[in-house]
Amino acid sequence: REMMTLREAMDRLFDDAFTRPLSLAGNWSVPAVDMYQTDNDVVVKAALPGIKADEVQINITGEVLTLKGEVKQSEETKEKAYHIREQRWGAFERSIILPTDVVADNAKADFENGILTITLPKAEEVKPKTITIKSK
Repeated sequence: REMMTLREAMDRLFDDAFTRPLSLAGNWSVPAVDMYQTDNDVVVKAALPGIKADEVQINITGEVLTLKGEVKQSEETKEKAYHIREQRWGAFERSIILPTDVVADNAKADFENGILTITLPKAEEVKPKTITIKSK
């Protein structure tokens, strides 16, 4: 039973290390991202709390989508004795490999309540085609 618990802990450790966004250097972070696709689009949603829309740069190069920006540090007062300080600040960059070809020129980006939603239309050649069957 103890070996099973240790194995589960190791599995969770490796799973977290390779699937969750990393936090590095204490003040640097990458945004959490969800990505899914429909028949016509690839949709990427990024959580960017505390950032304004004009502070985020979105680039698409080939099959890679890159988000760049900076979370500004709120004013810090030396007289405060923090008990917990978990909010991250500093520059971030997140690159994501897209699952299929997209038409970058027709991409749309919306920003609402700290969530950036990027809608990337799929290229015509990768959209599913429906073939009708004629019966005789």
